[in-house]
Amino acid sequence: MLELNSLTDIAALRESVDIECKLAQGRDGKGGLPNDLWETYSAFANTSGGDIFLGLKENKDLSFDLRGVENAEKVLEDFWNNLNNPQKVSANLLRDAMVKVITIEGMRLIHIHVPQASRQQKPVFVNNNPLTGTFKRLGSGDMKLQRDAVSRLLAEQSEESRDAEILVGYSIEDLDLDSLRVYRNMYSTRAPDHPWNKVDNQEFLKQIAAWRKDRVSGVSGITRAGLLMFGQYQPIQEAFPNYMVDYQERPEAKTEARWIDRIVPDGTWSGNVFDFYQKVIRKLTADLKVPFVLEGDQRQDDTLVHKALREALVNTLIHADYSGRASILIVKRPDMFGFRNPGLMRISIETAVKGSESDCRNRILQNLFRFVGLGENAGSGLPKIFDGWKSQHWRQPLLKEKTVPNDQTLLELHALSLIPEKTIQFLRKSIGSAEFDSLNETERLVLATAHIESTVDHRRLMQVLDIHPKDLSATFSGLIERGYLLQDGAGRGTIYFLASARLNDDIKEIFGDDFFDDPKETLSGTGSSDSSGGLNLNSGGLSDSSGGGVLKRVAEPVASKKKVSREIVVKTILELCQDRACTLEELASLLNRSTNVIRKDYLQPMLKAKLLLYKYPTKPNHPDQAYRTVKEELANDH
Repeated sequence: MLELNSLTDIAALRESVDIECKLAQGRDGKGGLPNDLWETYSAFANTSGGDIFLGLKENKDLSFDLRGVENAEKVLEDFWNNLNNPQKVSANLLRDAMVKVITIEGMRLIHIHVPQASRQQKPVFVNNNPLTGTFKRLGSGDMKLQRDAVSRLLAEQSEESRDAEILVGYSIEDLDLDSLRVYRNMYSTRAPDHPWNKVDNQEFLKQIAAWRKDRVSGVSGITRAGLLMFGQYQPIQEAFPNYMVDYQERPEAKTEARWIDRIVPDGTWSGNVFDFYQKVIRKLTADLKVPFVLEGDQRQDDTLVHKALREALVNTLIHADYSGRASILIVKRPDMFGFRNPGLMRISIETAVKGSESDCRNRILQNLFRFVGLGENAGSGLPKIFDGWKSQHWRQPLLKEKTVPNDQTLLELHALSLIPEKTIQFLRKSIGSAEFDSLNETERLVLATAHIESTVDHRRLMQVLDIHPKDLSATFSGLIERGYLLQDGAGRGTIYFLASARLNDDIKEIFGDDFFDDPKETLSGTGSSDSSGGLNLNSGGLSDSSGGGVLKRVAEPVASKKKVSREIVVKTILELCQDRACTLEELASLLNRSTNVIRKDYLQPMLKAKLLLYKYPTKPNHPDQAYRTVKEELANDH
């Protein structure tokens, strides 16, 4: 919970993904609830929570002036009355301690801390209509969710398991019997005396919940889990129109879309989840450079790293939201393994990493893997992954969520030591050998992580380092003061990156385009020559080799209409700027909007939200300024 205690705190304040400031003067100037307060309340509740401050006026330079709320008691009374009115807002998430009055320089502010809603409480909506009153936080703005996104939240709210639904009209004929046969062989090998080994296929499917009968309606048939696990590709696509599973092996430590081996449903195999697992796990573990261990005098090839990769792959498949628009994508590179699944996590990242608590989206699918010895229950999967990576002294796994362009969860497993030799060489070159040698171990780890992952934040470094939060804040401050790090954002949205990334305007972007002397040495990046550190799971993308034709086709859904939702415009801008930097004038022309609207309503918020990067980051007013997508945000190619 953010604290404001002085004018100095206010001077440092900036709106971000979890901070919103409003004037709240009311018509008479004595104080009143802003009309859009409830949109922010909904957005914070449906995203990651946040803090609202009433009584601050935003200036043109995005700083704030203290104005105060004169009649704070009356404003608070109106706030609580509305909060407890189900016609105004669907859920009251607040306790008394989350709303308080702060006095600074004789003026009173109202501080409202909004926690993240639980899965069972989402969507939190306003004006008694979830389809028109549900918002999520995007950067420093509140975005109204489209109908399909709201429907997914409603489904997540009411369904403990998404895969138990009976698919009416589907039968055992829609399954791939070879997949089922292989699965039953694995099952009988694991439990040779089990009575289920003697029953026919339909009875076996019934026993493992791949087929079931609804006791109330009498309807029976294949469940969603059964079709996903054992189905043929065409019936799966009919039931799940966005279904796509994709494995790519990329030859270099870069995130360009070039691959040397790929597995996608192509008609040569079933295309179902079980067969995808079988094919991909062999690829992932085929050439692991991990020393074998001895148990007694027997070599044990099944190391902690093998187990971690199995767990990561199973987790990706069982936690996926198969109604989501992103694909399941597994990437293998020489320096890392990447796993993406559609849908956000059902519990917080911190809770998942600690283990012991699980809220699986597809519990039947989870059981189907567990029956043949794959995957864990009770939340032990992620700790097993972390243990496997720790056993090799590799960088701690990076687990994160993305909401643009679609909800997705990403797991990055970097097969790199905490401070690789290449990173040490780079830091010595960029800040000087003597300066680097003068740093303590914590400071070196912070800079190394910022180099490898491009940007770091407080939460990520708390995962990497065994350090107290206040000591980490002091370390950040010291590195910034000495000019080694730069800072952007505010609150939980604050990010830090190497100051050396802005030393050369020829770089064009903070994090990319030939920043390294030798692209082959890029430890991680986004795009064909980009080195922004994250895992870009974008296997295709827009090409403008034909001039403006492709760009015009991308922009057409916006350009041809006077009114389009903000979400669609944002997604279109991200796609337009994906493979080339677009100027303000180009975007305005392509989207058939005024330059003022594009700049004020879209480019500025998207820059603040780290969805776009300047072409010339050190010169925002450069006459040739243009904008490029942060490609990690475009991890949705299907």
